[in-house]
Amino acid sequence: MLFANYFHRRDCAAKQHERQMRIQSLPPSYRAPLSKADNEILHLKTSEVVSRVKDGKLDPSDVLRAYGKKALKAQEATNCLTEIMIEQAEVWAKQCNRQGPLAGMPVSLKDTAGVAGYDSCIGYSAWINKPIKKDSGLVRLLRDAGAIPFVKTNIPITLLSFESNNEVFGLARNPHVKEYSPGGSSGGEAALLAYGGSRIGIGTDVAGSVRNPAHYSGIYTIKASMHRFPKTGNGTSMPGQIGIPAVYSPMTRTLEDLETFWRAVVSMKPWKYDHSCIPLPWREITLSKRLKFGVMWDDGVIIPSPACRRALKTVVDALEFAGHEIVALDPPSPYEALKVSSQLLLADACKIVTKPIRWGEWNDLGVVQALRMFHVPGFVRRLYTWYIRYIRRDEVHAGLVEDWYQKDVVEYYGLISKREAYREKWFDMWSKEGYDFVLTVPNALPAVPHGGMKEGWKACGYTFLFNMLDYSAGVLPITHVDRTLDTLSDFKPRNSIEAGTYKAYDANLMHGLPIGVQVVGRRLEEEKVLEGMKLIEGLLRHNGEAYELLEVVD
Repeated sequence: MLFANYFHRRDCAAKQHERQMRIQSLPPSYRAPLSKADNEILHLKTSEVVSRVKDGKLDPSDVLRAYGKKALKAQEATNCLTEIMIEQAEVWAKQCNRQGPLAGMPVSLKDTAGVAGYDSCIGYSAWINKPIKKDSGLVRLLRDAGAIPFVKTNIPITLLSFESNNEVFGLARNPHVKEYSPGGSSGGEAALLAYGGSRIGIGTDVAGSVRNPAHYSGIYTIKASMHRFPKTGNGTSMPGQIGIPAVYSPMTRTLEDLETFWRAVVSMKPWKYDHSCIPLPWREITLSKRLKFGVMWDDGVIIPSPACRRALKTVVDALEFAGHEIVALDPPSPYEALKVSSQLLLADACKIVTKPIRWGEWNDLGVVQALRMFHVPGFVRRLYTWYIRYIRRDEVHAGLVEDWYQKDVVEYYGLISKREAYREKWFDMWSKEGYDFVLTVPNALPAVPHGGMKEGWKACGYTFLFNMLDYSAGVLPITHVDRTLDTLSDFKPRNSIEAGTYKAYDANLMHGLPIGVQVVGRRLEEEKVLEGMKLIEGLLRHNGEAYELLEVVD
């Protein structure tokens, strides 16, 4: 055990040293102040960069240098980066496809992405110095499209957290308020994009891992449905987990960038790069003049905070004023979905996801809480459930605790059956009511403070629901927390999960943090969700309520 901890500390130090040396070995131009030309490049939309590279008016090496310099400043401010690939990216920039749909555009990647010659250690020290042997289909697609992968971004160990922290790379911070998380598990990616060190990037989502960081950090994303976006050949902390499969999805600084990125990736026919992708080209969507929005104001487990409810109401009011139909959604129990999906995701009692962790290695505080219940004897768990249900009269918490044990194959098949039955309920409801979109918060709270997952690890229902349903779901930033408008008063928690989550809510300390809204379509409706997000952002801009991006002047 002592030797294992020694090797853990040694490898963490070596990896951090490697990261620093890769930064220091870059040409001096990367450490120079941002020039006027650099800033002009950084303020170009992705489509504008691509157009100028195609026309020969902009050199990909200059674009890379501008984003490389800004990314390194983001690293200093937020600790958002893991693998520094800029030296290799300089070669790729000279060789890139200057007529591709992403010609000359730097792209950042979550640490899981498989890039040949670089680690995807995901915060496990045991996986350091085990570089990927060949590019994943996603990375090959991006490079064929003319994009230039240049950095990889920070994550939580295990990937099961809305914080991004590990002992290999350290803690990622929110660029809006440094004492708060940028989200997880694609938190480093969100911090980099929000800071302006990248404009287009890639994350993954199994319970909200691109949508939560978008909400926490004030950026844009659309979580793909299964088989729409390439994922094969990348790293993962849970190989073989298909009960609630993770999906790769774009994350961007602006909504225009998100559209450009989605269109570019699909135009490259991802099914030719990844066997898991279905051959579905990009579809042009024209929305009706009057749309029907179902609004989920409360999932029955954790009520949205004043800040998050205000953001949702801002969107609802804008849509209603524009003549769209707004209906309060009464969905099949989101609590039922939380119970089934959490059991499917953690059916092995977290054995696979914690297997690489060495003795003495730090683990995410939320995952530690989950593990404690998995490790207690069955009779203790049943006794504890009885206490919660009948003494504390907390049925919501009791219903989760009683199923917190490792499942055998028969039980696992039963959960898959329950998942499919639940999906059918939503299918029937949506078909009967004729919704165009569902709106809800991405999370009950804005960003949590560092360490907040110890109490808030169960607060994922608003995003996890749509992973279980395999629906396309986007998040766009709407406003910021206001210490005056978003104070909490006369609040009485309905259950211990809600009580634990709200320990982190403080509108005064959270002042200035972004708040997003989630726009949901049905399965494989990414194009429609994008149009819904464009509609909402357009209405808010027309009303003088457009979200203001973070602009960090370096």
